[in-house]
Amino acid sequence: MNNSDTQLNFNSSNLIIFAYKKRKPLLIITVIAIIVSIIVSYTIKPRYESSVILFPASSSSISQDLFRDNVSSKDILKLGEDEEVEQLLQILHSDNIKNMIIKKYDLIQHYNIDTASAYPITKLNKEFDKNFSFSPTQFMSIEIKVLDTDPKLAADMANDVASFIDTTMNNMQKERALKALKLVENQYFSLKNRIKTLEDSLQILRGFGVLDYQKQAEVISDGYSQALIAKNNNAIKILGKKLDALSIYGGPYLSTANHIWTLNKQLSSLEEKYSEAQVDAYQDLPHKFIVNNAQIAEKKSYPIRWLIVSISTVSTFILALLLLIIIDNFKRNKVFKNI
Repeated sequence: MNNSDTQLNFNSSNLIIFAYKKRKPLLIITVIAIIVSIIVSYTIKPRYESSVILFPASSSSISQDLFRDNVSSKDILKLGEDEEVEQLLQILHSDNIKNMIIKKYDLIQHYNIDTASAYPITKLNKEFDKNFSFSPTQFMSIEIKVLDTDPKLAADMANDVASFIDTTMNNMQKERALKALKLVENQYFSLKNRIKTLEDSLQILRGFGVLDYQKQAEVISDGYSQALIAKNNNAIKILGKKLDALSIYGGPYLSTANHIWTLNKQLSSLEEKYSEAQVDAYQDLPHKFIVNNAQIAEKKSYPIRWLIVSISTVSTFILALLLLIIIDNFKRNKVFKNI
């Protein structure tokens, strides 16, 4: 047992000597690995990379920014922060953008995926995830990278991914904003109809001679008093009828007029909300600031042939060396057992 341990320790400490002794098989295997890796590297289709750099916009309400009195406090031109970066990354990883790109560029056909094979959608998603990447940068921007065998197609797809951000986010926000607009719109027109109904009622009361209750009551009362003093029966009769009309219709007139005034104040406030809701529902502003659009790459990004050959050669050499050590130790252990 001691002789075996000594032999093993000797082989480990003299690895270079062992490799030199086995130089012929190691050299043959290494040369074969170089040739094979070179051939394989040239069979791989070159892929080109294009990228877009963008910043997310602030997620503040557009209507509030536009209608705010203090111009200096507007957030419409502010860059987004950590929260907006995370939100935008989530949008980029959404199925909505993926499906729009797949449909526009017919990626099933482009990636040569057999729809009759098992799990074609899974294969398509894996191919998509391999060629599309979205990652934050250290400057709180987002980088969109696309790899493809066609350099122009890679640039077009990267730019379209960036443009589909606005389409996706606007559609998401519009669905909610339209419902909010509908609610405000219903309240706004319902209130206008109420005011119109009350104004019609007020117009009817005016037909009974009540035009401005307070002023009329003051003037008619004063005239009636003077008619009583002057014992002007004709004036007393006419002014008395007017006072009777005021006493009957004056209360409803005041109540209706005050109600209309209160509702008009509410309508003014609701009209502002209605305008804001319309802006939010129909706005189509971008949700990002493009720093660099994708350009057509002049050089391939993959494969890096020298790296493939180097890694393959070194890996093959190490594996061959380990295999030879195992074989040599196996033979020695067999000899010791026979002894």
